[in-house]
Amino acid sequence: MTLKDFGASELHWLMDMLQTVDVGLVVVDTQYQIQLWNGFMENHSGLLPRQVRERSLFDLFPEIDEDWLRRKCDPVFLLKNRAFTIWEQRPYIFRFKNYRSITGHADYMYQNSTIFPITDSRGQVSHLCFIIYDVTDAAVSKLELQSMNGQLRQLSTTDYLTQMRNRGNWEENLKLEFNRLQRYPQHSSTLIMCDIDYFKRINDGYGHAAGDLVIKTVAEIIRKSLRSTDLPGRYGGEEFAILLLDTSADQANYLAERIRRKIEQTELTYQGQTIRLTMSFGLAERSAAMQDYLQWLDAADKALYTSKADGRNRVTRHQD
Repeated sequence: MTLKDFGASELHWLMDMLQTVDVGLVVVDTQYQIQLWNGFMENHSGLLPRQVRERSLFDLFPEIDEDWLRRKCDPVFLLKNRAFTIWEQRPYIFRFKNYRSITGHADYMYQNSTIFPITDSRGQVSHLCFIIYDVTDAAVSKLELQSMNGQLRQLSTTDYLTQMRNRGNWEENLKLEFNRLQRYPQHSSTLIMCDIDYFKRINDGYGHAAGDLVIKTVAEIIRKSLRSTDLPGRYGGEEFAILLLDTSADQANYLAERIRRKIEQTELTYQGQTIRLTMSFGLAERSAAMQDYLQWLDAADKALYTSKADGRNRVTRHQD
């Protein structure tokens, strides 16, 4: 059926439907000159049909990636196949402002689109029709869900107070590194366990808020002292753990001493009172004699215990 088969009344309601349907309809010729522009497109662009007719789509909307859209449309012209775009790949074709109250925090309308060929009497593709769907509500909901899931994943692996890895996540990484070193024994990594000295006195003398401030301060000093490849974590209470990848015991000892001195030189003021800090360290390089990561952890923990027993505020290396 062609337009010639329609009577005046049928053409009237057909055009009325095209103008009122809640999707965008745009028809362009082979040179991408606009031939049809429905009410949806007029409402969202602010441009009347007479203002866009016979105008280049790319001149009117320079934000459209012309190379991308032409590549998308070439198979439609050549093979008479439909093409589709989805907002996950490209948020929109036409950059329309989003005015919906429910998704008001989205700056622009998210769009899916269908592009299909229109043929002439000889069966040649003479025009393309773009159908533009407003999918902002669904897109924003999905993005919010993904963001929420990401936050939940972060909460499940991150210590709230220090924003370091929590014990479970850090220990899982320690296990992975131990297994890696089992496969590549020529590599070496070192584990540091460290503990704030006399932390109970701080909590009892100044209160838990002061204790939280001390823990956050120590965590920040540790974080700023490490490389991006190192893995710090809050092991529990006032105890921290640091996994130094591809690092010898000598290199780890130097780093631990540097952190120890920074903490020793730190003075915190809490409610007009000065709090001085020290920290004890124990470190252990992974050795071939270790059968699992728990033995590695135990070696560093024993070195930390030795630092505590020998007077605190010191670094002790585990001796095989």
